[in-house]
Amino acid sequence: MPKSMNVRVTTMDAELEFAIQQTTTGKQLFDQVVKTIGLREVWFFGLQYTDNKGDMTWIKLYKKVMSQDVKKENPLQFKFRAKFYPEDVAEELIQDITLRLFYLQVKNAILSDEIYCPSETSVLLASYAVQARHGDFNKLTHTPGFLTNDRLLPQRVMDQHKMTREEWESSITTWWHEHRGMMREDAMMEYLKIAQDLEMYGVNYFDILNKKGTELFLGVDALGLNIYEKDDKLTPKIGFPWSEIRNISFNDRKFIIKPIDKKAPDFVFFAPRVRINKRILALCMGNHELYMRRRKPDTIDVQQMKAQAREEKLAKQQQREKLQLEIAAREKAEKKHQEYEERLKVMQAEISKREQDLLSAQDMIRRLEEQLNKLQLAKEELEQRQNELQKMMERLEESKNMEAVERAKLEEEIKAKQEEVMRIQSEVETKDEETKRLQEEVEEARRKQEEAAAAALAAAATPKHHHVTENENEDNDEMVNGHETQDLDTDMDIVDPVEERRTLAERNERLQDQLKMLKQDLAQSRDDTKETAMDKIHRENVRQGRDKYKTLREIRKGNTKRRVDQFENM
Repeated sequence: MPKSMNVRVTTMDAELEFAIQQTTTGKQLFDQVVKTIGLREVWFFGLQYTDNKGDMTWIKLYKKVMSQDVKKENPLQFKFRAKFYPEDVAEELIQDITLRLFYLQVKNAILSDEIYCPSETSVLLASYAVQARHGDFNKLTHTPGFLTNDRLLPQRVMDQHKMTREEWESSITTWWHEHRGMMREDAMMEYLKIAQDLEMYGVNYFDILNKKGTELFLGVDALGLNIYEKDDKLTPKIGFPWSEIRNISFNDRKFIIKPIDKKAPDFVFFAPRVRINKRILALCMGNHELYMRRRKPDTIDVQQMKAQAREEKLAKQQQREKLQLEIAAREKAEKKHQEYEERLKVMQAEISKREQDLLSAQDMIRRLEEQLNKLQLAKEELEQRQNELQKMMERLEESKNMEAVERAKLEEEIKAKQEEVMRIQSEVETKDEETKRLQEEVEEARRKQEEAAAAALAAAATPKHHHVTENENEDNDEMVNGHETQDLDTDMDIVDPVEERRTLAERNERLQDQLKMLKQDLAQSRDDTKETAMDKIHRENVRQGRDKYKTLREIRKGNTKRRVDQFENM
């Protein structure tokens, strides 16, 4: 075997490669990984590998890597994953890198249905995931189809609703708008705060048997041990908080838990293989240690980490606020510029209209002048005919001694001339009225022409472009390896944390309303024929008013003896 070996460690968002020696321990490899990624909250994490039997196993920190049952590949493959979960992410996660790794791991578990998540919660979580990845919604860059390649929902949820990908995207985007201004890290935290209230969050499940041989699940998590029926991983039936347990041990396949209550019998179950009992013991010890550590004052290291995290968060917040102000100023400037552009378009349209009115007025004036000329000619003609008629009347007066025939002829001529004069006079009056009408129209046109000229002058005085200034702006496995028993440090005065625990939805009315609205929207497209066993269990739990913490409170009631007896009778 070569003196050194290549290893590849896959985190939730990166691949790291190292060369290790035959003498390198699990802890040395672990330390190299956390140093590379800048992680200080190391107590939550471990290195996973696939053993030669195909099972996922946690590396033992104090044994040599090469002496462990790692599947022989080149390079050796490891996964860097969260092994233990916090009781409350908002209270315990300090560094951004820790938050990000938890967020990615939990999101992946929800999307792959390792953690059951109801449809309405899945959509809301997806909207936080989009905010965490893409930041604030921007209608210019985040156009329809933008989320096509993002994995946002469990396949089960998509299969259960008669909705197109575009409709899912629209639904998620609607809620994405709600998170505007939220920092990416805050979006991840909100995601986890909702996810930690899911029943399967942070639970490691193991196949076990009770003394009667009934197949059951043991659930190990940050709050204690729970027993589940084989067909229901959502609703534990019996629970034991860490504060009630004083000793855990195993002998071959038999696992024994000794309660603090000396009057209570031992809690005994059987695992399929000894190696499963070793894993259960390691998880119990790690979770119990963290459970007790949370109830003691922070170490100096943790205090310093929290102080540094607060400073970094404050600096980020100030930077974010500055950026938001710059964005707001830019948006305001762009809006003002857009308003000027709109005003300019309106003014240009108005000028165009005024020019048309001006042309119409000029045409009207031209027609009026022609009409005035015609009127003048008609008046002159009328005057000429009146003069001719006057002369004819004088001739008639002078021709009293004229022959009768001549006199009759003259009278007819006079009559004809009078009719001609009356006709011309009528034409003159008509033209006169038309001229007056035209004059009124000309006056109106002149007024409009003056207004158009004034508007054109005002428009000419407004610059076409307004230049607005913008801102550019452990592993304890080794300790128990080979040992079959472990006493647990327990404080009798510890209050079970689930007694006061409430889900975020129960405490947050806005979140309640959001989930209720989403549930109503999705109900319209739901295909009940695609409902899974988990969906039915969840629906029944909701109908009975249960949630994660109400169930835990219920199954921890009564003394330890009663619960052990209940387990034996399952």
